[in-house]
Amino acid sequence: MKKEAGFTLIELMIVVAIIGVLASIAIPKFANMVTRSKEAAVRGQLGTVRSAVSIFYSDNDGQFPMHIGVDLTTNSKYLQSLPTISIPGVTEQGNPGHNPSNTDFTNAGHNYRYDWTYFGIMTPWNYDGGSNGEVEVQCTHNDSQGVLWSTY
Repeated sequence: MKKEAGFTLIELMIVVAIIGVLASIAIPKFANMVTRSKEAAVRGQLGTVRSAVSIFYSDNDGQFPMHIGVDLTTNSKYLQSLPTISIPGVTEQGNPGHNPSNTDFTNAGHNYRYDWTYFGIMTPWNYDGGSNGEVEVQCTHNDSQGVLWSTY
């Protein structure tokens, strides 16, 4: 008798089940990676603005810019424009996300949290008004790791 080569139905079903289990583990991890990469982009842009403030400080004999939106972008040596950022939505954390914006809120040393808007204006950058050069993302939601955005 000649034996035919091939797979049985049971063997094929086991392979499909294994692939299904692996996919159910991997797909949620990939979805979270997209959110985390967008969050990393926002943190990178925050670093860009902070670096521009530091360069301005060293160029101007220890004076921080009074208004980052004007002082840093007037001379293209520091920034062409403030980076536009958008906090990605993280629904499992209750974060609805925010629309893209690049305006800033210079609050003369008062660290108020307006959660991205100030009198209806989209203002993701919170700057301390020149007293110590601190720039932060003005969002009171948590990121995907559970860290409050305004603490970056």
